[in-house]
Amino acid sequence: MFYGALNYLCRMSDAAVQQHIEALIFSAQGSISEEDIRLAIYTSLGAELSKADIQAACTALEEKYAETGFSFRPVKIGGGYQFLTKPEFFNSVNVLQQQQAKKKLSQAAIETLAIVAYRQPITKLEIEQIRGVNSDYSVQRLLEKELISIVGKADGPGKPILYGTSAQFMDYFALSGIDQLPRLKDITTDDNSIGEAGE
Repeated sequence: MFYGALNYLCRMSDAAVQQHIEALIFSAQGSISEEDIRLAIYTSLGAELSKADIQAACTALEEKYAETGFSFRPVKIGGGYQFLTKPEFFNSVNVLQQQQAKKKLSQAAIETLAIVAYRQPITKLEIEQIRGVNSDYSVQRLLEKELISIVGKADGPGKPILYGTSAQFMDYFALSGIDQLPRLKDITTDDNSIGEAGE
């Protein structure tokens, strides 16, 4: 089995090696390092690629995707390679990400986000007192989506964590400052609910 895989790799052209690496970069959830590429090729095909082989293949991929016919390209970031959208398509992709982020928020998360936006800085206990229910999941979801962030600790007993809206929140809702939030008296819940049913 080992020798069969080794012989297969030896017969592979540079283009075939490039395709394997292309598939690895494409399927990786984040950036993939040269070492991870080397290990994946070794494990799947039983043979070793040198650092120079990997770098040459990645350089060839960069040149291939530099053509205008592609909307994305492999980029070396964070010590590894990742496919990213080209800058000229940023606005379209950004709008889609905003739409998806809003749709994926549950009603409970939206309520929690609104409370944080209007009452920040605020502790989780204060959020729960306003909502009347446990808000652990909603707060965690908003932190994961980077719509809120930890902004400090309160001076009270136990020094509870304080939450506030993030720069990502401003980007998502196209705000230049918190003062641009609509006044509470102008909000009607029937027209402004976003996302799925509650948790």
